[in-house]
Amino acid sequence: MPTEAAHSDEPPISIKGVLIRDGRVLLLLNGRGEWDLPGGRPDAGEDHRAALRREVEEETGLAVEVGATLGEHLFEVLPGRFVRIVAFACRLVTDAEAVLSAEHLAARWFPVGQLGDGMIEGHRLPAGYLAAVRRALLRE
Repeated sequence: MPTEAAHSDEPPISIKGVLIRDGRVLLLLNGRGEWDLPGGRPDAGEDHRAALRREVEEETGLAVEVGATLGEHLFEVLPGRFVRIVAFACRLVTDAEAVLSAEHLAARWFPVGQLGDGMIEGHRLPAGYLAAVRRALLRE
């Protein structure tokens, strides 16, 4: 039986985590100049939650517990290049501070009230990520 990954016309999957602590959400500034949620692509056969725990630790040094799915959407990373984003609510396991990896330009905790329409300090937070953050807030 073919898997979803076997379909060449299917966009790749990226698993993202929404981490909220003390009314602030963790965002990472990527090389495209956009705010991003921590996460990434699962390895072949890797469970989505396991992939997200691994990716968050690789990108931020933080240990998380992965909770409920917050939805999914198609994201146009570059013109004509789409990725299917699957977002999950996450809870920090420790009070450690985020450590910036080489994959991003900045890591910041932003007050959720500062997210507004998705423009933060001159950089865009894509609408799908903003919607995932808002859904996570409704679950708190």
